[in-house]
Amino acid sequence: MLMRECLTFEPLYMQRLWGGRALECNFMRSVPAGGSIGESWELVDRPDAQSVVNFGPWQGTTLHDLWTRHRQEVFGEGFDEPRFPLLVKILDASEALSLQVHPPTHVAGRFQGEPKTEVWYFVATRPGAGVYAGVKRGTTKAGFKSALASGSIERLVHRVETFADTFLFVPSGRLHAIDGGNVLFEIQQNSDTTYRVFDWNRPGLDGKPRQLHVAESLESIDFSDFEPKLNWISGETIVHCEHFEVDRWMLHETRCANELPRFAIFQCVSGEVVFGDRKFRAGDLFLVPASAHREKLKPAIKPSVVLRTTM
Repeated sequence: MLMRECLTFEPLYMQRLWGGRALECNFMRSVPAGGSIGESWELVDRPDAQSVVNFGPWQGTTLHDLWTRHRQEVFGEGFDEPRFPLLVKILDASEALSLQVHPPTHVAGRFQGEPKTEVWYFVATRPGAGVYAGVKRGTTKAGFKSALASGSIERLVHRVETFADTFLFVPSGRLHAIDGGNVLFEIQQNSDTTYRVFDWNRPGLDGKPRQLHVAESLESIDFSDFEPKLNWISGETIVHCEHFEVDRWMLHETRCANELPRFAIFQCVSGEVVFGDRKFRAGDLFLVPASAHREKLKPAIKPSVVLRTTM
């Protein structure tokens, strides 16, 4: 029997040095008490982290089981990756993340890492919040290395102010750090390789300096990536690349989930939407299977805003 209902998953909450309690406040989430929650892994299929369906007839089924045993029905045709190739998160950057980079493909193999291209969609920002992305014009690898040694690296990193309903594409190789005051949806390749090049001289959760990966970072950073700009919404498609496509829908009327028989991941940004007999509000994620691609998504509040991710 073809699956007609959407799938929802139990979030995996991650304590982070730079996290806070915004997921509790912004999305009325029941998050673990005590500590700073920096990430909610909303959809993940990795050996050490697994999404599990939390409602309906498929409750208790892992994302990996869906991918390996029901791939065509749930995701559609044409996929041959051993694991579901996307990872979707919500981030609460109450403080700045480390200055870091994800290795491009030609570098990742040398260090037994995984490439990671991602996109950030900013859901809420404090006044003056921003991100570091790319390097300032004229920065060279030698100059960067020298500034790193002297502790003056911040002067070479490009910073842009962030605002709600803006986004930034972060390809592998782009130097970056999310500064404090941002709540965002992150959609990325299924990778967990991060090389930290600088961590603002602060201790980790255990009171000790966090591990840096300077050599790997210097090999991975694209030093021709000068001063990328924050992107404002213009049209529905915000990212279309070889790894994923992300659209932003402002729903005034009913709309089918997908024109093609392929999965679609929806994240509610604002308002409320209905799929089948289930209602979703800000912060919620649900996956519409390929076999249900013609089923309708309805705004319970008009307009409601959702991100739609597929491949």
